[in-house]
Amino acid sequence: MPAITLNHITKRYGSFYAVEDLSMKIEDNAFITLLGPSGCGKTTTLRMIAGLETPSSGKITIGDRVVFDSEAGINVPPNKRRVGFLFQNYALWPNMTVYQNISFGLTNVKREMPVLDDEAKKLAAQIEALKHPRDIQDILEEAKTKDGKPDSGKICLKLIDTFTLSMFGAKELYAGLQGQTGADALKAACEKKCAELEGKLQSVRDGYKAKGQDLNENFEVMSGGKVQTSVRKLTKEQIDLAVRRVSRIVKIGMFMDRYPAELSGGQQQRVAIARTLAPEPQVLFMDEPLSNLDAKLRLEMRYELQRLHLETGSTFVYVTHDQMEAMTLATRICLINNGVLQQYDAPLDVYHKPNNLFVADFVGNPSMNFINAKGAQRADGDLVLEILDGKKAVFHPNEKIDMNQWFAERDASIKAAAEELERKKADRRYVEKGNKDEVFRYPVSLVEEKDDSLAEQPVLTNEDLVIGVRPEYLKLSAAGELTGEMYGVMPTGMESTIKIAVGNYLLTGVIFGSELYQIGQKHAFSMDGDNILLFDRKSGRYIAAGTIRVE
Repeated sequence: MPAITLNHITKRYGSFYAVEDLSMKIEDNAFITLLGPSGCGKTTTLRMIAGLETPSSGKITIGDRVVFDSEAGINVPPNKRRVGFLFQNYALWPNMTVYQNISFGLTNVKREMPVLDDEAKKLAAQIEALKHPRDIQDILEEAKTKDGKPDSGKICLKLIDTFTLSMFGAKELYAGLQGQTGADALKAACEKKCAELEGKLQSVRDGYKAKGQDLNENFEVMSGGKVQTSVRKLTKEQIDLAVRRVSRIVKIGMFMDRYPAELSGGQQQRVAIARTLAPEPQVLFMDEPLSNLDAKLRLEMRYELQRLHLETGSTFVYVTHDQMEAMTLATRICLINNGVLQQYDAPLDVYHKPNNLFVADFVGNPSMNFINAKGAQRADGDLVLEILDGKKAVFHPNEKIDMNQWFAERDASIKAAAEELERKKADRRYVEKGNKDEVFRYPVSLVEEKDDSLAEQPVLTNEDLVIGVRPEYLKLSAAGELTGEMYGVMPTGMESTIKIAVGNYLLTGVIFGSELYQIGQKHAFSMDGDNILLFDRKSGRYIAAGTIRVE
């Protein structure tokens, strides 16, 4: 499967920028999730790669082929990009069977393909099956009705699932073995039929040799050492093999004659996936395909999608606003907000080292605790801070950091961004962004919320910082440096999510175990972890990870 490269992709509607200056590379065989809140530009990005939306500017490359380039005037239509698209609603034809739904797109495929001898390929598959009489014997024994008679439908399906056969090939194979009872008789019949089919296959090969041609291992016609091609449609044998192949992958072979209304939601989704996989797309795009399923089925289908990704070897690009799906499925997460890429990293990197306050807040359930802090770095590299209305704390970074240098680099990057914006404004074609980017207003949970909508925004200095603490780093302990009152408790059996009040501040914690906690109880606790995060309040950017000690 090819890699996908996006270079400075922008999509705007008037002054509204749905996607702004997005550059990223999706590696071969990756599972990428486009994550973000509703309306952030996830689906727009997906549709631009697929060709369903035309970018305002930029360049998109799939493999070594440019499919969109605003400067060169290239815009390859969706049906020429060889991509599969799985929509939020499954869009199955209600008047068609499962088989017809999956095969429908294949019947319309017409492109230059190798000239293939279907009959020779079918004969070879049947010969291979006949070399395993014991497996055939097991299939005949398993696929019987209640009265002990052979069920031809089940037999053919099991032959298809066990061997690489089309339905046509399976029916022919079974017809040649009907009436054979007993292992010895079946073995003899298989050997006789195998010899007969080998003769037919050799006759086909001899016919090609007489014309100066040959068949390769895939039964494609070779002439002069080259595979012969022609612009054609898929044959019925090819279509059936493709349908059976994908039905094996998603385990729906037994539903081929049913209609969508006769299937559950999960089964319908499997049909939609099979239909998308059947044409062997270079890339598979999925736009929130699990949103219509119940919680239990969503979990099961996540495992199915993981398995599907490994079995097909395809590149998956998956849109979701569910950060749990993104964390569990993706090899890399592309997190977008207001049309702007916030972070593009492996899931655990996004979780443990978020680029900014927005990423830190969006990824993780329950959300990260944010604590306003004020302080400065001392000579030994630690930061002396004031948190939670006057409590003294010391933050020790995991890696040595010079805060003055960090602030200088921050200011330089902000200045460079402002200069780049002014340069863009000098271009008469530039349209100023209406949906302005702002520093994320992170939530600070309070017992009694204050209405500060009319209050003036504070003047921030380099001493204004933010501490980010994941809920799992709150540890209840008699030796804890902090004391709080239990404000809320939600036990789930394996763990309990708690809210603990320190003065007017509320902190969320996850306590593992099945111990019961009473609301109103006083508890000592600490912020115990080596991945407590430090952010710059002025820019919202990540500074460092480390430990914190409250004195």
